[in-house]
Amino acid sequence: MNQHKVIKGKRPAFYEAPESDYLMHMVMVLAQELSATRDRLDTLEKLSAQKNQVTAEEIESYTPDQATLEEREARRQVFLGNLFSVMNQESAELKARDSKSRFNQVIDDIASGKID
Repeated sequence: MNQHKVIKGKRPAFYEAPESDYLMHMVMVLAQELSATRDRLDTLEKLSAQKNQVTAEEIESYTPDQATLEEREARRQVFLGNLFSVMNQESAELKARDSKSRFNQVIDDIASGKID
């Protein structure tokens, strides 16, 4: 399974509110996933029709085994990681900046004698 990609460098901002950019990112990830799913489904339907092997009823009544359920869950987790990646990355960057900022402030406070 591929893990979600980490965007390097400054992210482009298209909207005034960063939340709008997050939402647009999520919508585009969903659109990408849906497009890929529809292509795969179309391929499955065309191959099934040509070989006359799988019916719509069989697809509807299919019950996955445990290994398939685990594979689907792993794929779903990667998908959700991709969907929320921009917000997770922003959060990590804010935490890193906050930590550096607090560290520098403590050093400054110690140097100026505010903290013993």
